[in-house]
Amino acid sequence: MKKYLTGFTVAAVAALALSACGGDPMSTSNTQAAGSGDSIIVGSADFPESQLIAKIYAVALKAKGVQVTEKPSIGSREVTIPALKDGSIDLMPEYGGALLQYLDPKTKAVTSEEVTKELGAKIPAGLTQLTASKAQDKDVLAVKKETADKYNLKSISDLKPAAKELVLGGPPEWKTRVNGVAGLKSVYGLEFKEFSALDAGGPLTLNALLSGQVQVADLFSTDPALATNNLIALEDDKNLFLSENIVPVINAKKSTDTVKEVLDKVSAALTTEDLIDMNGRTAKFEDVGEIAKDWLKSKNLA
Repeated sequence: MKKYLTGFTVAAVAALALSACGGDPMSTSNTQAAGSGDSIIVGSADFPESQLIAKIYAVALKAKGVQVTEKPSIGSREVTIPALKDGSIDLMPEYGGALLQYLDPKTKAVTSEEVTKELGAKIPAGLTQLTASKAQDKDVLAVKKETADKYNLKSISDLKPAAKELVLGGPPEWKTRVNGVAGLKSVYGLEFKEFSALDAGGPLTLNALLSGQVQVADLFSTDPALATNNLIALEDDKNLFLSENIVPVINAKKSTDTVKEVLDKVSAALTTEDLIDMNGRTAKFEDVGEIAKDWLKSKNLA
């Protein structure tokens, strides 16, 4: 998971990756509050929804007197999980199913309950998952309506006769991930004409789909662009994409009572509809900090 704007140059991404491993301190932003001995480094992946949820965590924690340092837009799990383990970051929002598939590509878990239980057993030593939210943001394979009509597409299985004529677009890591090209081949038997490495459900992928550069694209279920562009999200009829409840993942040493209480309340209040609404605001380039503060205020959490 997860998901929209990823406007980084190669140099900027490299710098962020270094910061995730304890590199350049200038890449962090610090917001500190007195009154608590707690301190925590909040990180995020390099797409707006992850950045937004991380900001919500940071603002909510700060409101309860926790010292917060922010390291946004670090990168994919290949970077963020080692950073959580080595203490370069302490906390970040995750997506249960995608994280579980990253840790165990052969998992058979599908439902929220199955994913949460198995993730608790598979999460790396030193890390822990806090209470998952009911809010979800799942990967979806999306096509334009004209493509769906042409090939009579309603589900991912329906792609099988046409896949060799179609180009699939998605994030670079999809080339090898089970919840990507590998899984589409092993679970659905799909072999596409080509895979185009773009971004994580962001503007590159969306624009490539709308322009016809790709005919099938990895987008996300909370992306308002699905509705505004009359795109069709194909049914995942063989459950390749697991449940994707938003879950805080934290270095166990930083999982204090205060931190757990704050994040549990955030998770309990967050809904999928909230994500769709807030993602709509990020798509209009509204300030992520203001969006986070507005949401927390509406839930009486800050």
